[in-house]
Amino acid sequence: MAKKDAEIETGVEQAAPHPNKIGLKDGISYMIGDAGNMFVLTYVSSYLKVFLTDVLKLRAKPTVANLFLFTRLWDAINDPLWGAIVAKRKPGKNGKYRRYLLTVSVPLAISEVLCFVAFDRFTNSQAILLAIAYATYIAFGMLYTGMNVPFGSLASVITDDPDGRTLLSTFRAIGSGVGGAAPLLLAPIVVYTKMDDGNGGTYDVASGSGMLKFAIIMAVFSAVAYLICYTMTKERVPSEANPHVDLKKTYGSMIKSRPFVVLALTGILISGQLQFSSLNQYLYKNYFCDTRLSILGTVAQYLPVAIMIFLVPKLSKKYGKKELCQVGAFFSAAAAILTYLIKPGRDQAWLFMILLFIIGFGYSFVSITNWAVVADVIDYQQYRTHEKSESAIYAVYTFCRKLGQTAADYGGLTLLGMVGYTEEMAKIGYKPGVSEGILKVCTLIPAVVYTLIFLLYKFGYPLTKERLEPVYAYVRQANSEAAQEADMEKMKEEIKEELTLSAPEE
Repeated sequence: MAKKDAEIETGVEQAAPHPNKIGLKDGISYMIGDAGNMFVLTYVSSYLKVFLTDVLKLRAKPTVANLFLFTRLWDAINDPLWGAIVAKRKPGKNGKYRRYLLTVSVPLAISEVLCFVAFDRFTNSQAILLAIAYATYIAFGMLYTGMNVPFGSLASVITDDPDGRTLLSTFRAIGSGVGGAAPLLLAPIVVYTKMDDGNGGTYDVASGSGMLKFAIIMAVFSAVAYLICYTMTKERVPSEANPHVDLKKTYGSMIKSRPFVVLALTGILISGQLQFSSLNQYLYKNYFCDTRLSILGTVAQYLPVAIMIFLVPKLSKKYGKKELCQVGAFFSAAAAILTYLIKPGRDQAWLFMILLFIIGFGYSFVSITNWAVVADVIDYQQYRTHEKSESAIYAVYTFCRKLGQTAADYGGLTLLGMVGYTEEMAKIGYKPGVSEGILKVCTLIPAVVYTLIFLLYKFGYPLTKERLEPVYAYVRQANSEAAQEADMEKMKEEIKEELTLSAPEE
């Protein structure tokens, strides 16, 4: 391996300008595309549980919890299949991955809206309502994977320049922040209705019509964002179809890759924590008794990302992605543990928000760098196997993220049930004992998760800045050779076509 690394390092001129260098246009287009992702994903992730429990009156446990669990079991089949489908398809005139932005965007938007249709207007049968919930949520999950796998793979063919990859990851983090913050900031204004508690006060209840209206707004924004991304992006790195892809060999090789295993585990934890944070809706509603706090909570979560967005790439280039992620995870873990130990009182929402901001500050390092880490793992896999497998890696990584979301949904709803939350609490607000239990759940789990993320980056992830240098050199050389071969094949086809046209008719 050392000999191979030395040959790679001496065989490529590191000082030469990268042939696939990108600029702001590419970053902005990818940012807009990921905002489209997050408009629908964040709204569904944050409010579908509330819609099912408080509007359709389905039981949180086991009914709704089992729904989220079953759909992830289906994803264990669906996501790898999407990866294989994308890998096997030949590039078209719109590229290999861009075309999905055009063909999947509208069906995905429609499926998101259907998740929030209050079918209880047409039937009182809990069995029928549950069946519809299964059908609409599974459809949304399948279409989201059908979009997310090629969208994630798109970054690897926009550029193979490490600095360009960091740029795309940075702008994707911006898009994720904007797309994720929009529904979290605006939804509470639309989806909740004030009710009189009979004692001169008010409490918030979920509005079915409000949730549907907001779902339509997010669907339109999402589809438009995807289409803008489609028109602005360009695929530069060759990525041919692999019709004979061996799924067993490909996925088996990934399991043996330590960087990928750590990536998969951190993906489960990161997406799980993001999903679990949606339980704060119950905390604001039933402990602090003020759903407007969800707006401040969103600001506390995303403002640090906005502050650090242009500093983190510079730090990443200087110190390395692994190093930056472990430092950020350490800050988040420390603040989360402190939050659990302090247990802010009902009149100390301000303290909870300050601690949430510190957690968000640490997480911003991980969030901004995360997608560049994914690209590094893809490059490392190509370095190990001499085969490109970006769509397969993204498919499994997407599944791992969904697995984390499911663990958060199922575990979160189970824990809510264990502390005494029932559908009747949708109309109660604060309830002694139960509300304190919700606070305990919403502070303990983040402390555990961020600690595990730190440990994985610190002791598990092996791709330091130095170890990635020969990987980058190899991938750049391999892509250059692939581009030359593609140009030669194109030239041969053009010559063949010209000879056919100029041949005399018999």
